[in-house]
Amino acid sequence: MPRTIKVDLFTDTVCPWCLVGSERLDQAIAALPSDVIVEVENHPFYLSPDTPEEGVVVADMLREKYGRDPKEMWARVESEAKKSGIDLDLSQQPRSFPTRKGHTLVRLAKARGTQHALTNAIAWAYFMDHQLINDDDVLADIAVKYGFARDEALAAVRNEQELAITHELAISAAQQGIQGVPFFVFDNKFALSGAQPQEVFERAFEYALDPEKLKEATA
Repeated sequence: MPRTIKVDLFTDTVCPWCLVGSERLDQAIAALPSDVIVEVENHPFYLSPDTPEEGVVVADMLREKYGRDPKEMWARVESEAKKSGIDLDLSQQPRSFPTRKGHTLVRLAKARGTQHALTNAIAWAYFMDHQLINDDDVLADIAVKYGFARDEALAAVRNEQELAITHELAISAAQQGIQGVPFFVFDNKFALSGAQPQEVFERAFEYALDPEKLKEATA
């Protein structure tokens, strides 16, 4: 009999650690036995809720927030990304943008079964292809590869009611205590925060498949 594991994944598509964490999750899923089915449900989160529509210069924002040279912070995540096969260069995408429109498409993609893949695609477009992921046409071009008609995708990112639903969900995630992303919840039983090493994800799946191991590890 197939065994199913549910993973609730909170990310933001302008979060570089989310790009790495999602890749490591997917690699751990790929290594599971064929009779294990993993259902990933993506949830919206705002890395920077106050980002203006025109975006912000990431280096300036980080320098102001942390008082450090952003290159130091970039080097760490770029190094971790390379360990997971992602040739990330954060200097190539100088601006960060609001993500409500992308999150809305991801939310609506759940019914199409393409939610997780679409999330990854939007993040990849932002970090690796250096695209403007607050642009309606850019998002529609991505969405058509994941079950949307182009006019349908454009309507979704321009629908104030759908955008408001997404916004409330993102704010609610923070109010529920999620302080940073990526954040992973396995079968509503235990959670991981951050882009953990690959072996941590593999162990998490072991615990999800065998709750007794989880009890022993937490005893």
